Amino acid sequence: MSPIGRGEGAGRAAGELIKPEYEKESLVDQIYRHVMQFLGDLLDAATGGGTAGGIIAAAVIVLILVGLIALISWRLRKTARKNALASGGLFGERAMSAAEHRRAAETLAAEGRWSEAVQERLRAIARDLEERALVDGMPGRTADELAAEAAVALPAFADELAAAARSFDDVTYGGVPGTREAYETMSGLDGRLRQARPVALATTAAAPGGMA
Repeated sequence: MSPIGRGEGAGRAAGELIKPEYEKESLVDQIYRHVMQFLGDLLDAATGGGTAGGIIAAAVIVLILVGLIALISWRLRKTARKNALASGGLFGERAMSAAEHRRAAETLAAEGRWSEAVQERLRAIARDLEERALVDGMPGRTADELAAEAAVALPAFADELAAAARSFDDVTYGGVPGTREAYETMSGLDGRLRQARPVALATTAAAPGGMA
């Protein structure tokens, strides 16, 4: 049997695809088929179109593959972040006190595990604010929600709380490695927040004739 040429093969494939069983082909399958056909055409050009045509076709193929890899990676990161936000929130499964989170953060920092240390330090901040009744103990709270709620009672720290939330999100969901500087910034904020009084208490204490 003589080899089937590309033109004849394409004709047979087209004839096959118009059969009734292919009428309900999904959009994903259609896109995949068209992309593979396009790449096949480019490969033919790369092998039979001369030096210049081959170089151009090869470059286009590389760009397409890089784009596909980037798209798939972006989708995987987005899905992972969405799942983490939905299932974990700010805290893990085990309930820990602020002091326990601080000890865990200090242990991780001593081991140079900066990403985890940053996470535990923000959890210490969150738990401390809950223990002082400056924020509600809301299950599934995100770091951004914590920063927004805490800023109501401690408006002077609003920007730092927002920055701390971004740092937590970066190392937890964004794939950004934690650093000593990020941890020390978070730790310093934790210390100053522990000394701070909520705005309502500070105003009452400063008002003339206010109750002791």
